[in-house]
Amino acid sequence: MAAVAAALALTALAAGPVQAARAGDGPGAAGRDAPDVLPAVLPDLVAYYDFAHPVPGDPARERDRGRSGTDIDLVNGGAAMRVPDRAYPGAGTALQTAQVSPGTAGNDDWKAGVHAPGGVPELGAFNGAAAATVMGWFKVTGDNPAPDSGTPAPDDRYNAVGLAGVLSGDSDGHGVRALLELIEVDGELRLVALGRRLDGGASQTFAAAADWRRLLPRDRWVFLAATFDYTDGSMALYRNGERLDGFYTVPGDPWQVGGPGEHRASPTDPAGIKIGGSFPQNTRERNPCNCRMDGLMFLDRELSPGQVRAQYRLMAWPRP
Repeated sequence: MAAVAAALALTALAAGPVQAARAGDGPGAAGRDAPDVLPAVLPDLVAYYDFAHPVPGDPARERDRGRSGTDIDLVNGGAAMRVPDRAYPGAGTALQTAQVSPGTAGNDDWKAGVHAPGGVPELGAFNGAAAATVMGWFKVTGDNPAPDSGTPAPDDRYNAVGLAGVLSGDSDGHGVRALLELIEVDGELRLVALGRRLDGGASQTFAAAADWRRLLPRDRWVFLAATFDYTDGSMALYRNGERLDGFYTVPGDPWQVGGPGEHRASPTDPAGIKIGGSFPQNTRERNPCNCRMDGLMFLDRELSPGQVRAQYRLMAWPRP
Protein backbone atom coordinates (compact mmCIF):
# COMPACT_ATOMS: atom_id res chain seq x y z
CA MET A 1 0.00 0.00 0.00
CA ALA A 2 2.79 2.40 0.95
CA ALA A 3 4.58 1.73 -2.34
CA VAL A 4 1.48 2.56 -4.38
CA ALA A 5 0.81 5.73 -2.41
CA ALA A 6 4.44 6.84 -2.79
CA ALA A 7 4.34 6.26 -6.54
CA LEU A 8 1.19 8.33 -6.87
CA ALA A 9 2.71 11.09 -4.80
CA LEU A 10 5.79 11.21 -7.04
CA THR A 11 3.53 11.36 -10.10
CA ALA A 12 1.65 14.28 -8.56
CA LEU A 13 4.86 16.17 -7.79
CA ALA A 14 6.03 15.68 -11.37
CA ALA A 15 2.83 17.07 -12.81
CA GLY A 16 3.83 20.70 -12.47
CA PRO A 17 1.43 23.51 -13.37
CA VAL A 18 -1.73 22.67 -15.24
CA GLN A 19 -2.08 24.06 -18.76
CA ALA A 20 -4.01 27.31 -18.60
CA ALA A 21 -7.50 27.47 -20.09
CA ARG A 22 -7.62 29.34 -23.36
CA ALA A 23 -9.89 32.25 -24.10
CA GLY A 24 -13.36 31.11 -25.04
CA ASP A 25 -13.07 27.67 -23.42
CA GLY A 26 -16.16 26.29 -21.76
CA PRO A 27 -19.40 24.59 -22.86
CA GLY A 28 -19.58 24.63 -26.62
CA ALA A 29 -16.12 26.19 -26.94
CA ALA A 30 -14.62 23.10 -28.53
CA GLY A 31 -15.93 24.20 -31.90
CA ARG A 32 -13.99 27.47 -31.72
CA ASP A 33 -10.80 26.52 -29.93
CA ALA A 34 -10.18 22.78 -30.28
CA PRO A 35 -8.73 21.83 -33.64
CA ASP A 36 -8.49 18.26 -32.30
CA VAL A 37 -12.26 17.71 -32.74
CA LEU A 38 -13.66 16.71 -36.13
CA PRO A 39 -16.16 19.34 -37.35
CA ALA A 40 -18.69 16.61 -38.22
CA VAL A 41 -18.51 15.39 -34.61
CA LEU A 42 -19.04 18.75 -32.88
CA PRO A 43 -22.85 19.03 -33.09
CA ASP A 44 -23.25 15.72 -31.22
CA LEU A 45 -20.41 16.14 -28.73
CA VAL A 46 -22.36 16.07 -25.47
CA ALA A 47 -19.31 15.96 -23.18
CA TYR A 48 -15.57 16.31 -23.84
CA TYR A 49 -12.68 16.23 -21.36
CA ASP A 50 -9.03 16.93 -22.17
CA PHE A 51 -7.91 17.16 -18.52
CA ALA A 52 -6.14 20.45 -19.03
CA HIS A 53 -9.06 22.67 -17.99
CA PRO A 54 -9.80 22.70 -14.25
CA VAL A 55 -12.98 24.38 -13.07
CA PRO A 56 -11.98 27.93 -12.05
CA GLY A 57 -11.42 27.99 -8.31
CA ASP A 58 -11.78 24.21 -7.97
CA PRO A 59 -8.86 22.27 -9.47
CA ALA A 60 -10.33 18.99 -8.22
CA ARG A 61 -12.98 19.29 -10.92
CA GLU A 62 -12.61 19.20 -14.73
CA ARG A 63 -14.48 21.44 -17.16
CA ASP A 64 -16.62 19.92 -19.88
CA ARG A 65 -15.69 21.35 -23.25
CA GLY A 66 -18.64 19.69 -24.97
CA ARG A 67 -22.04 21.27 -25.43
CA SER A 68 -23.62 20.08 -22.17
CA GLY A 69 -21.34 21.71 -19.59
CA THR A 70 -21.21 18.56 -17.43
CA ASP A 71 -18.21 19.21 -15.21
CA ILE A 72 -16.77 16.13 -13.47
CA ASP A 73 -14.96 15.39 -10.21
CA LEU A 74 -11.40 14.09 -10.04
CA VAL A 75 -12.13 11.73 -7.18
CA ASN A 76 -9.65 11.27 -4.29
CA GLY A 77 -6.60 12.55 -6.17
CA GLY A 78 -7.93 15.94 -7.22
CA ALA A 79 -5.55 18.15 -9.18
CA ALA A 80 -2.70 15.63 -8.70
CA MET A 81 -4.52 13.34 -11.15
CA ARG A 82 -3.56 15.66 -14.02
CA VAL A 83 -0.14 14.42 -15.11
CA PRO A 84 2.23 15.53 -17.90
CA ASP A 85 1.80 12.96 -20.65
CA ARG A 86 0.88 13.67 -24.27
CA ALA A 87 -1.60 11.17 -25.63
CA TYR A 88 -1.47 12.84 -29.06
CA PRO A 89 0.29 15.84 -30.65
CA GLY A 90 -0.96 19.06 -29.11
CA ALA A 91 -2.32 17.40 -25.97
CA GLY A 92 -1.43 18.76 -22.54
CA THR A 93 -1.94 16.91 -19.29
CA ALA A 94 -3.67 13.52 -19.04
CA LEU A 95 -5.80 11.94 -16.33
CA GLN A 96 -4.18 9.33 -14.06
CA THR A 97 -6.53 6.79 -12.48
CA ALA A 98 -5.33 4.08 -10.10
CA GLN A 99 -6.03 1.69 -7.28
CA VAL A 100 -4.41 3.17 -4.17
CA SER A 101 -4.83 0.57 -1.40
CA PRO A 102 -5.23 -2.96 -2.85
CA GLY A 103 -5.54 -4.63 0.55
CA THR A 104 -8.01 -2.23 2.11
CA ALA A 105 -11.77 -2.06 1.64
CA GLY A 106 -12.02 1.71 1.46
CA ASN A 107 -12.81 4.56 -0.90
CA ASP A 108 -9.49 6.00 -1.98
CA ASP A 109 -9.12 4.85 -5.60
CA TRP A 110 -8.33 7.56 -8.13
CA LYS A 111 -11.22 7.81 -10.62
CA ALA A 112 -13.38 10.52 -12.15
CA GLY A 113 -16.97 11.30 -13.03
CA VAL A 114 -20.24 12.61 -11.70
CA HIS A 115 -23.32 10.98 -10.17
CA ALA A 116 -26.81 12.18 -9.23
CA PRO A 117 -29.47 9.64 -8.12
CA GLY A 118 -32.26 11.47 -9.93
CA GLY A 119 -30.26 11.91 -13.12
CA VAL A 120 -27.91 14.62 -14.38
CA PRO A 121 -30.03 17.11 -16.40
CA GLU A 122 -27.02 18.36 -18.37
CA LEU A 123 -26.76 14.86 -19.88
CA GLY A 124 -30.34 15.00 -21.15
CA ALA A 125 -29.12 14.41 -24.72
CA PHE A 126 -28.88 10.72 -23.76
CA ASN A 127 -32.51 10.75 -22.55
CA GLY A 128 -34.35 8.61 -25.08
CA ALA A 129 -31.30 8.60 -27.34
CA ALA A 130 -31.30 6.51 -30.51
CA ALA A 131 -27.54 5.92 -30.26
CA ALA A 132 -24.31 6.81 -28.46
CA THR A 133 -20.55 6.82 -28.95
CA VAL A 134 -17.82 6.74 -26.30
CA MET A 135 -14.22 7.31 -27.40
CA GLY A 136 -10.86 8.62 -26.32
CA TRP A 137 -7.21 7.88 -25.61
CA PHE A 138 -6.17 5.24 -23.07
CA LYS A 139 -2.83 3.99 -21.74
CA VAL A 140 -2.35 1.09 -19.32
CA THR A 141 0.17 2.15 -16.67
CA GLY A 142 -0.02 -0.63 -14.08
CA ASP A 143 -1.39 -4.00 -13.06
CA ASN A 144 -4.87 -4.78 -14.46
CA PRO A 145 -7.26 -6.17 -13.37
CA ALA A 146 -6.57 -4.89 -9.88
CA PRO A 147 -6.77 -6.90 -6.65
CA ASP A 148 -10.33 -6.99 -5.28
CA SER A 149 -10.17 -4.84 -2.15
CA GLY A 150 -13.68 -5.93 -1.15
CA THR A 151 -12.88 -9.59 -0.43
CA PRO A 152 -10.67 -11.14 2.27
CA ALA A 153 -8.79 -13.44 -0.13
CA PRO A 154 -5.50 -11.73 -1.12
CA ASP A 155 -5.43 -13.39 -4.55
CA ASP A 156 -8.91 -12.25 -5.61
CA ARG A 157 -9.05 -9.79 -8.49
CA TYR A 158 -11.86 -7.80 -10.00
CA ASN A 159 -13.38 -9.33 -13.12
CA ALA A 160 -13.36 -6.01 -14.97
CA VAL A 161 -11.41 -2.80 -15.54
CA GLY A 162 -13.49 0.35 -16.00
CA LEU A 163 -12.48 2.72 -18.79
CA ALA A 164 -15.22 5.30 -19.51
CA GLY A 165 -18.99 5.30 -19.86
CA VAL A 166 -22.39 6.93 -19.47
CA LEU A 167 -24.50 5.63 -16.58
CA SER A 168 -28.07 4.42 -16.97
CA GLY A 169 -30.90 6.55 -15.62
CA ASP A 170 -31.39 4.38 -12.53
CA SER A 171 -27.70 3.66 -11.92
CA ASP A 172 -26.25 3.43 -8.43
CA GLY A 173 -22.92 4.46 -9.93
CA HIS A 174 -22.15 1.14 -11.58
CA GLY A 175 -24.87 0.24 -14.14
CA VAL A 176 -24.40 1.82 -17.54
CA ARG A 177 -26.11 2.84 -20.75
CA ALA A 178 -22.87 2.92 -22.80
CA LEU A 179 -19.43 1.80 -21.62
CA LEU A 180 -15.91 0.98 -22.76
CA GLU A 181 -14.19 -1.49 -20.44
CA LEU A 182 -12.22 -4.68 -20.01
CA ILE A 183 -14.28 -7.55 -18.60
CA GLU A 184 -14.10 -11.32 -18.28
CA VAL A 185 -15.89 -13.22 -21.03
CA ASP A 186 -15.96 -16.97 -20.46
CA GLY A 187 -13.11 -16.59 -17.99
CA GLU A 188 -10.91 -14.47 -20.28
CA LEU A 189 -10.46 -10.70 -19.99
CA ARG A 190 -11.49 -8.88 -23.17
CA LEU A 191 -11.92 -5.33 -24.43
CA VAL A 192 -15.66 -4.72 -24.77
CA ALA A 193 -18.44 -2.30 -25.53
CA LEU A 194 -21.14 -2.88 -22.91
CA GLY A 195 -24.54 -1.25 -23.32
CA ARG A 196 -28.02 -1.21 -21.87
CA ARG A 197 -31.03 0.23 -23.66
CA LEU A 198 -33.62 0.09 -20.88
CA ASP A 199 -33.17 1.12 -17.26
CA GLY A 200 -33.43 -2.04 -15.21
CA GLY A 201 -33.14 -4.12 -18.38
CA ALA A 202 -30.52 -6.56 -19.55
CA SER A 203 -27.18 -5.46 -20.95
CA GLN A 204 -25.44 -6.67 -24.09
CA THR A 205 -21.68 -6.95 -24.58
CA PHE A 206 -19.71 -6.82 -27.80
CA ALA A 207 -16.25 -8.29 -27.14
CA ALA A 208 -13.14 -7.84 -29.25
CA ALA A 209 -11.74 -11.12 -30.54
CA ALA A 210 -8.09 -10.07 -30.17
CA ASP A 211 -6.11 -10.39 -26.94
CA TRP A 212 -6.68 -7.26 -24.86
CA ARG A 213 -2.96 -7.03 -24.06
CA ARG A 214 -2.23 -6.65 -27.76
CA LEU A 215 -4.95 -4.04 -28.12
CA LEU A 216 -3.84 -2.11 -25.02
CA PRO A 217 -0.12 -2.76 -24.59
CA ARG A 218 1.32 -1.37 -21.39
CA ASP A 219 2.74 2.18 -21.49
CA ARG A 220 1.42 2.91 -24.99
CA TRP A 221 -1.36 5.35 -25.89
CA VAL A 222 -4.24 3.85 -27.89
CA PHE A 223 -7.36 5.49 -29.32
CA LEU A 224 -10.50 3.45 -28.59
CA ALA A 225 -14.12 3.97 -29.62
CA ALA A 226 -17.37 2.13 -28.96
CA THR A 227 -20.67 2.79 -30.73
CA PHE A 228 -24.16 1.81 -29.59
CA ASP A 229 -27.29 1.75 -31.79
CA TYR A 230 -30.33 1.43 -29.54
CA THR A 231 -32.71 1.16 -32.49
CA ASP A 232 -31.43 -2.21 -33.70
CA GLY A 233 -29.24 -3.49 -30.84
CA SER A 234 -25.91 -3.27 -32.68
CA MET A 235 -22.53 -2.21 -31.31
CA ALA A 236 -18.99 -1.81 -32.65
CA LEU A 237 -15.45 -1.38 -31.32
CA TYR A 238 -12.55 0.52 -32.88
CA ARG A 239 -8.83 0.77 -32.13
CA ASN A 240 -6.72 3.55 -33.66
CA GLY A 241 -9.49 4.22 -36.16
CA GLU A 242 -9.90 0.64 -37.37
CA ARG A 243 -12.95 -1.50 -36.66
CA LEU A 244 -12.24 -4.58 -34.54
CA ASP A 245 -13.52 -8.08 -35.14
CA GLY A 246 -15.61 -9.35 -32.27
CA PHE A 247 -18.72 -11.13 -31.06
CA TYR A 248 -21.83 -10.58 -28.96
CA THR A 249 -21.81 -12.42 -25.65
CA VAL A 250 -25.54 -12.52 -24.83
CA PRO A 251 -27.80 -14.62 -27.11
CA GLY A 252 -31.29 -13.56 -28.07
CA ASP A 253 -32.63 -10.03 -27.77
CA PRO A 254 -31.46 -8.56 -24.43
CA TRP A 255 -32.24 -4.99 -25.55
CA GLN A 256 -35.79 -5.93 -26.61
CA VAL A 257 -35.56 -4.40 -30.07
CA GLY A 258 -37.18 -7.30 -31.91
CA GLY A 259 -40.74 -6.09 -31.54
CA PRO A 260 -42.63 -3.40 -33.45
CA GLY A 261 -42.35 0.30 -32.78
CA GLU A 262 -39.52 2.77 -32.32
CA HIS A 263 -36.69 1.64 -30.06
CA ARG A 264 -34.60 4.10 -28.08
CA ALA A 265 -32.85 4.32 -24.74
CA SER A 266 -35.04 4.84 -21.66
CA PRO A 267 -36.55 8.35 -21.43
CA THR A 268 -34.45 9.24 -18.38
CA ASP A 269 -31.44 11.46 -17.83
CA PRO A 270 -28.30 9.41 -17.17
CA ALA A 271 -27.27 9.27 -13.52
CA GLY A 272 -23.84 10.48 -14.58
CA ILE A 273 -20.51 9.53 -16.12
CA LYS A 274 -17.90 7.14 -14.73
CA ILE A 275 -14.22 7.11 -15.67
CA GLY A 276 -11.53 4.72 -14.44
CA GLY A 277 -13.82 2.70 -12.18
CA SER A 278 -17.35 2.58 -10.78
CA PHE A 279 -19.19 4.70 -8.21
CA PRO A 280 -17.99 8.22 -9.04
CA GLN A 281 -19.87 9.42 -5.93
CA ASN A 282 -17.13 7.60 -3.98
CA THR A 283 -19.34 5.32 -1.89
CA ARG A 284 -17.69 2.07 -3.01
CA GLU A 285 -14.74 0.78 -5.01
CA ARG A 286 -15.05 -1.49 -8.03
CA ASN A 287 -13.11 -2.20 -11.22
CA PRO A 288 -10.35 0.41 -10.85
CA CYS A 289 -8.12 1.12 -13.83
CA ASN A 290 -4.38 1.65 -13.43
CA CYS A 291 -4.40 3.81 -16.52
CA ARG A 292 -4.09 7.24 -18.08
CA MET A 293 -6.80 8.79 -20.25
CA ASP A 294 -7.22 11.86 -22.41
CA GLY A 295 -9.51 13.38 -25.02
CA LEU A 296 -12.60 11.55 -23.72
CA MET A 297 -15.68 12.18 -25.88
CA PHE A 298 -19.30 11.20 -25.24
CA LEU A 299 -21.72 11.63 -28.18
CA ASP A 300 -25.46 11.10 -28.55
CA ARG A 301 -25.21 9.41 -31.93
CA GLU A 302 -23.41 6.50 -33.56
CA LEU A 303 -20.38 7.60 -35.50
CA SER A 304 -19.71 5.87 -38.80
CA PRO A 305 -16.48 3.90 -39.33
CA GLY A 306 -15.22 6.71 -41.53
CA GLN A 307 -15.90 9.33 -38.86
CA VAL A 308 -14.14 7.31 -36.15
CA ARG A 309 -11.15 6.88 -38.47
CA ALA A 310 -11.14 10.59 -39.35
CA GLN A 311 -11.32 11.63 -35.69
CA TYR A 312 -8.38 9.39 -34.81
CA ARG A 313 -6.32 10.67 -37.73
CA LEU A 314 -7.11 14.30 -36.92
CA MET A 315 -5.74 13.83 -33.40
CA ALA A 316 -2.83 11.55 -34.29
CA TRP A 317 -1.66 13.58 -37.28
CA PRO A 318 -2.99 17.12 -36.85
CA ARG A 319 -2.90 19.49 -39.78
CA PRO A 320 0.00 22.01 -39.71
